Amino acid sequence: MNIIIPIKQVPETSNVKMDKETGTMIRDGVVSVINPLDLYAIEAGIQLKEQFGGKVTVCTMGPQTATKALKEAIAMGCDEGILISDRKFAGADTWATSYTLSEAIKHIGEYDLVLAGERATDGDTGQVGPGVAAWLNIPLATYVSKINEVTNDRITVERLVEDGYQVLQMPLPALLTVVKEISNPRLPTLRGKKKARVSEVPVMSAADLQLEESYIGLKGSPTKVVKIGYPKVTRGGKIVKAAGEEGVNEAVEELIKFLEEKELI
Repeated sequence: MNIIIPIKQVPETSNVKMDKETGTMIRDGVVSVINPLDLYAIEAGIQLKEQFGGKVTVCTMGPQTATKALKEAIAMGCDEGILISDRKFAGADTWATSYTLSEAIKHIGEYDLVLAGERATDGDTGQVGPGVAAWLNIPLATYVSKINEVTNDRITVERLVEDGYQVLQMPLPALLTVVKEISNPRLPTLRGKKKARVSEVPVMSAADLQLEESYIGLKGSPTKVVKIGYPKVTRGGKIVKAAGEEGVNEAVEELIKFLEEKELI
């Protein structure tokens, strides 16, 4: 079974910063990690390879520094990593990103299954996985919590839905976006780290993939961020110092007055 897992390198949650002028995320000089929800897809893919044989290829779209995420996935047990990198991809929204990833997957070759995390923690839209499936024109199941059965041409899965679980049987190849219930991600092994260290990560550019340039990057993104604002949590309060008996009386009067204004008494 040949499995392809698109992953994303995201800033650590505490390091997320936005460019107010372009409406895009600032990634330069920010500590990044594998999108935590992609780790569950990686683990599910490795488990399927261990059960049925085959190969797990992990790919990501990003700058050269994203090679680190690919090597970490290889250290966990993936067979190879592919970097999709080009300055022309900068600023891509979910539509442009899913187009680029789908063309890269076509370029990688034959596959039986594409696995992706439910969503990325930096954008939180959950749109890229379904978008890739649409571009590839293959069946899609989202919020997959369990893979029940895999045959030569079909897969049966359980989806996590609002009122329970839904069982789906789908023809292969297909794309699944998975939730945390599907697996417990393993840690990289020493042998895996040694393999990752010597593994070469090929790079695919826009020219390599022969992409339609009007579909990529910021210019090819139909989603436009018009304005960025930050919520303000203001809880203004008044401090009345109760020094001595007179101060205590004054503080009590202030409290009663406040409660009356709020119609609490």
